[in-house]
Amino acid sequence: MAAGEQEQARTEGFKRATVGVLRALAGNGDVEVAFQAGPAGLNGRRARLPAPTRQLNPAEVTRLRAAADSVGLYLRHHDVAIHAARQPAEREAREVYDQLEQVRVEVVGSRAFAGVAANLRARQTEICEAEGLDRMTRKDQLPIGTALALLARERLSGEPCPATAEAILKTWRETLGAGAERALGAMAAAQDDQRAFTRAARRLLAALDLAEADADDRDPDESQGDDAGDQPGEQDQEQESQGQSGDTAEGMLAGTPDQLEGDGSDDAGSEEGLDDESVAATGEDRPGGPQPPRERPQGEAEAGYHAYVRLFDEEVAAEDLCDGDELGRLRQQLDQQLQRLQGVVGKLANRLQRRLLAQQTRAWEFDLEEGLLDAGRLARVVVNPLQALSYKRERDTEFRDTVVTLLIDNSGSMRGRPIAVAAMCGDVLARTLERCGVKVEVLGFTTRAWKGGQSRERWVADGKPRNPGRLNDLRHIVYKAADAPWRRVRRNLGLMLREGLLKENIDGEALQWAYRRLASRPERRRILMVISDGAPVDDSSLSVNPGNLLEKHLREVIRDIEGHDEVELIAIGIGHDVTRYYHRAVTIVDAEELGGTMMQKLTELFEEDVGLAWGRAAAERAALVI
Repeated sequence: MAAGEQEQARTEGFKRATVGVLRALAGNGDVEVAFQAGPAGLNGRRARLPAPTRQLNPAEVTRLRAAADSVGLYLRHHDVAIHAARQPAEREAREVYDQLEQVRVEVVGSRAFAGVAANLRARQTEICEAEGLDRMTRKDQLPIGTALALLARERLSGEPCPATAEAILKTWRETLGAGAERALGAMAAAQDDQRAFTRAARRLLAALDLAEADADDRDPDESQGDDAGDQPGEQDQEQESQGQSGDTAEGMLAGTPDQLEGDGSDDAGSEEGLDDESVAATGEDRPGGPQPPRERPQGEAEAGYHAYVRLFDEEVAAEDLCDGDELGRLRQQLDQQLQRLQGVVGKLANRLQRRLLAQQTRAWEFDLEEGLLDAGRLARVVVNPLQALSYKRERDTEFRDTVVTLLIDNSGSMRGRPIAVAAMCGDVLARTLERCGVKVEVLGFTTRAWKGGQSRERWVADGKPRNPGRLNDLRHIVYKAADAPWRRVRRNLGLMLREGLLKENIDGEALQWAYRRLASRPERRRILMVISDGAPVDDSSLSVNPGNLLEKHLREVIRDIEGHDEVELIAIGIGHDVTRYYHRAVTIVDAEELGGTMMQKLTELFEEDVGLAWGRAAAERAALVI
């Protein structure tokens, strides 16, 4: 048996075993399981697991087993109706509430299975390392949802948190407050009773000022304190002091219900229209009936990420930013540098091209009762006239029409070799994929000015209102549209080498822009690859807003994109750890590695697609045999 066939057989055997374990843990043999690109998910009784690669190394085996274990335990130990009955309306609180329930089902379900517990611990350790928790020194660097999930897992399971998270979690433990500590204790005591656990979880959210507590969800100790004659203002003061320790929920650990519930998030999302006033006005948890909304501390007053003004933003074609003569000179510079890179990247590009073309090779089905006459089998009829004629039919190829968007950070820190390599790699990638019938779009993002531009001038003229939001003029550049032939727009990629183009980077809105363009495409498969060398930075916006404004928004956008199946999102960080933000990401140290990494990641994606197609074809053949 050839090496490729051995790898394929090993992968299929692993899939069968994983599906069997998932169904056994779920206690339901009717669960449908599909292996697809992207994170694990669950929609009713249909589970989705990440597609394994052909290499299937030990780390990947553990990751996939942990994902399957998490889904199986969620199906067995989670009651949707009980969970929904106390689910908060506020998005941030709802995400934390969902994460806490995922922790409960994993802890409860893995008690009797040492292997399952080991898989989940390994996944937890890997996530903490990938998120860079060991490098965090301030409490606000760790999203509140991640922190509470780790603390709850530690309390419910009785096992210490991963070593990489110990230092940052210590700062959280020291500032939780008595109310939150009591709620965590109540959650640990009630972990086998989902209904009681949800009440304790709501008390935890209320203690951290993430959600209003229902009347029957109030902390019993606090209620006794009121009856004993405590001053009415003491509870509010305690909650206010605890509320300062809570930051916004950014991101979540893999396998949480937002990923597992698939379409179920839409119903909960319909409640996002309730503002803070309407939520507070319905609270009956304090004497005197409904209460007016409380003042939130400055820095949290904004409802969410927003731009002060969008009038000065622009989406522009590359050729409109530069005259033709200068664009030609810049392209010549790019071609000169491309000669040095062509050797290594060219080999990888050719390998990717061969793989893609192999997927598009025609195939035939033989020995059919109708179709085209199979001339190659007429000899059988000559030998035996009683032999029936044989027909053949061309089989549809499993290659799916695909579009790839390359979103390149055009910030000032990319100046020099990084932006030149990014432009060259975009050029090679566009040519390679275009030969294979895959459409490519190359986009860039920066700002129109340093330190704010016209947006800041408008803000100053308006009297500098507080919390203005994003305070700079965006510039989103289309170097190559998906439908434009590479030959017609090849000069545009040279614009990245132009002095003065690269300024500041507001990644969240750029990612939204690229996603909207890609989601509107008719192709069945859409891939978005982001290349960046640092966290989002805009001095104008950050100088008058909370310091995590841009990073928090980027995390929210990534979570929204990765939570849907419309676009496959990949990120490559140049000297910057993008694995803290993106589920599927890789970090390189030197810009010279960019070309090889891009080709490698795309090759892996298309190999996963081949594996899925092979699995579908095998299932169809098995169904025909049955």
